[in-house]
Amino acid sequence: MQQERMKVVRQAQIAKNIYEITLRGQIVQDMSPGQFVHIRVTDALEPLLRRPISIANVNKELSEFTMIYRAEGRGTQVLATKREEDQVDVLGPIGNGFPLDAVKAGDTALLVGGGIGVPPLYELSKQLNAKGVKTIHVMGFQTAEVCFYENEFLALGETQYVTVDGTHRHTGFVTDVLNKFQPEFDVFYSCGPMPMLRALEAYYPDKPGYLSFEERMGCGIGACFACVCDTTDQDERDYVKVCSDGPVFPKGTVAL
Repeated sequence: MQQERMKVVRQAQIAKNIYEITLRGQIVQDMSPGQFVHIRVTDALEPLLRRPISIANVNKELSEFTMIYRAEGRGTQVLATKREEDQVDVLGPIGNGFPLDAVKAGDTALLVGGGIGVPPLYELSKQLNAKGVKTIHVMGFQTAEVCFYENEFLALGETQYVTVDGTHRHTGFVTDVLNKFQPEFDVFYSCGPMPMLRALEAYYPDKPGYLSFEERMGCGIGACFACVCDTTDQDERDYVKVCSDGPVFPKGTVAL
């Protein structure tokens, strides 16, 4: 993990309150799918805390990486004002990321995302494809106006989008799509809200899987205990910290 002032290459709004920003810097060389960075959006005292944002796309040849985030609080609203050549204070990469060695060439991986949990699955799918793994994507959103990256995922493999209100593609939740299509796969990877992760873990009790958790964070390095989650094996360990122990955990590790 390093701290670097990275340069903004470009930024654009890609859906309602959803922004895509690309930064350039040397810490890109250490990034893996599923990791995140901690962003300080201004040198002013307010907002004080850094913002954790997942890594959506990595280009090591250009030393660039892309984040996709929702501008809803003070920090991310300030980030949304950044333009080309501006600088952003970045701490990272942080976390363990998704294990690529859980599958081998010829296997099939199911990637399930929800809302702003979708972005880290894009870089994961790219890297799985590169090692000869087939990827199936099921992505859930609240409504059509907040959907993004459908064409990007389609370019990597079979893709299904679902919205709660039925305004884009399928209607309902990701589990409704899984129940309808019954995809065959060897392992699943998922990132999204806790209710979705809970439902997915219950839906596939006999399949190996890896879950990436979205929790509020203070420090991002394991010191403040703001992102603590209970474990399922209290005899082994009472809790885990999403920032330093995760954000990715094998299915069944965290009490959902």
